Amino acid sequence: MKKLLLVLAIALGAASYSTAQEISGNALGIRIGDGDGLGTELSYQRALGGNNRLELDLGYEDGRNFNAFKLTGMYHWVWNIDGGFNWYAGPGGGFAVVSIDDDFPGRLDSDDDSETSVFVGGQVGIEYNFDIPLLLSLDVRPEFYFGEFRDGNDIDIALGIRYQF
Repeated sequence: MKKLLLVLAIALGAASYSTAQEISGNALGIRIGDGDGLGTELSYQRALGGNNRLELDLGYEDGRNFNAFKLTGMYHWVWNIDGGFNWYAGPGGGFAVVSIDDDFPGRLDSDDDSETSVFVGGQVGIEYNFDIPLLLSLDVRPEFYFGEFRDGNDIDIALGIRYQF
């Protein structure tokens, strides 16, 4: 049994090594999606070595009855599919700060208020690296929130456009 596990571990390691692709050291751009209000984010990706990277996103929304900031951090493992196509997945989390106006529907008090929610989640997506320093991606990010204003889950689907350097 131990020999079988050792052979399996070596085979998986060799397979992941053979499909690894060098990813760009840095990428900066935007992520446009549908996240219940925080749909557009400034996005920065930083390679951590091999096929791993960190993604940091800062989103802002100026809604009719609220303003909100959202900071997200995601860790990605990146695998090459073919040529410039990659897919990636990883865990992450962040927090959102919401400034709520006194006329927000469903609010019992009449004062302006600020609330903070934290969340955990994951991200899975597909991307294409062009021959020029352009990276396009499409991903889905399920998020699980803990807080007063936003409590529960949300699924964020987004298109990313980034400049690689």
